[in-house]
Amino acid sequence: MNIADLRKSYEKAELNETASHPDPLRQFEQWLQEAIAAEVPEPNAMTLATVASNLRPSTRVVLIKGLDERGIVWYTNYDSQKGQELAGNPFAALQFHWVELERVVRIEGRVEKVSAEESDAYFHSRPLDSRIGAWASPQSQVIEGRTVLVTNAAKYAAQFMLSPPRPPHWGGYRLVPDQWQFWQGRKSRLHDRLRYTPAASGWLRERLAP
Repeated sequence: MNIADLRKSYEKAELNETASHPDPLRQFEQWLQEAIAAEVPEPNAMTLATVASNLRPSTRVVLIKGLDERGIVWYTNYDSQKGQELAGNPFAALQFHWVELERVVRIEGRVEKVSAEESDAYFHSRPLDSRIGAWASPQSQVIEGRTVLVTNAAKYAAQFMLSPPRPPHWGGYRLVPDQWQFWQGRKSRLHDRLRYTPAASGWLRERLAP
């Protein structure tokens, strides 16, 4: 089949200015809960886009681990490619795509590290294998083969036993949103698209052409 002929008609729902929540965080929480209830595969998966010092963008999928009025939180290796890019340019974009619900959420803003206390608390809530893995993987670096990871994991498992501490190079980031976009697929490619930006009192909610 010609890939250009692949098409889908979006007809599951609608999104309008009166029914949507005036606070984008509340709107996002509603959609996230609906994605979880619909048993969408990995509803917590989000694409993270960063930009390097040479202005080349890059993306990868990470998992949301927290959200509140302060922003959206995920955890990773600070020495990874995304960590290095965020150190040089602390602005990023997130995207959730819930295919089965025909919905996309885009979030943009400034990124900051969460507190050491928050990182410690989350790290110690992870399964033991994941905590050892944080030590074993020199994320984004070239390695000779999988044996490097297996050897490192065995070494740190023997060293730390059941109580690995949080690595100093591992922790959380928080994106503080200054723009939200909610996209709901509609028929004839006339999709619903609402943008939220900061206003004098709360958020300005506007409809964008799809």
